[in-house]
Amino acid sequence: MDFKEDKFMIALALCIVAFVIAQAVFFLVRAIKKAKNLGIENSTIKNTIVSSALFTVAPAIGIVATVLTLSAGLGYVLPWIRLTVIGNISYEVTAATNAVEAYGLIGGIANEINDPEVFATIAWVMTLGSIMPLILIPIFLKKVQSKIGKTVSKNNAWSSVMSAAAFIGLIAAFVARAIAGKGDASIIGDGAGILSVAALVFSVVLMLILQKIANTKNWKWLDSFAMPFSMIGAMALVMLLAQVLPENIAFLEWRG
Repeated sequence: MDFKEDKFMIALALCIVAFVIAQAVFFLVRAIKKAKNLGIENSTIKNTIVSSALFTVAPAIGIVATVLTLSAGLGYVLPWIRLTVIGNISYEVTAATNAVEAYGLIGGIANEINDPEVFATIAWVMTLGSIMPLILIPIFLKKVQSKIGKTVSKNNAWSSVMSAAAFIGLIAAFVARAIAGKGDASIIGDGAGILSVAALVFSVVLMLILQKIANTKNWKWLDSFAMPFSMIGAMALVMLLAQVLPENIAFLEWRG
């Protein structure tokens, strides 16, 4: 059996999942007891639990998409472990790709990782990178918020500017990868080309459509589902496009 999906890895994943579920149940029980002590009606408690459970579906779809993205190179167990605890597609894919390329392996996680050393390095990079916020936030967040609060109080426009700049910077990295990212010429679909740009365009268009529908119909729940639906829809459309277009056009890459 592949070491990435052997009995040890699966057992490790099951232990972590069990711990996360136990933690959630522990706090759920305590929350219910506290709510009853405060005199909150059972119907309100039940509705809160149901609505919270439903709103976890949207992030879960995005997590499944991330696991599928990483599974090509890392198998499904390590991404499953990582995203059971903490993480998202923007960090996990970037961290894994940087770790692979540090070994001089072009193509990132598009290639299957068969070297245990490379695999272990990727696991450490992904894990340590996600641990750092848990350490830094309790220590520095209050000071950072204080500094930002003082800046914003002097000029309210700075708050919007800083938030927009951080978001645009994050999105720009993925847009640049889709349009001009260089990949391994021997790997189909690794570099920027027709399919990468199509995925970018489809996801943007679907996101705009879903947001328009949510605003027009006043469907607040759709706001939480817009991003994962756009991701899944864009992937499905790209797969369809790859089947419909002639091979020499569909897999054309200008940065392969």
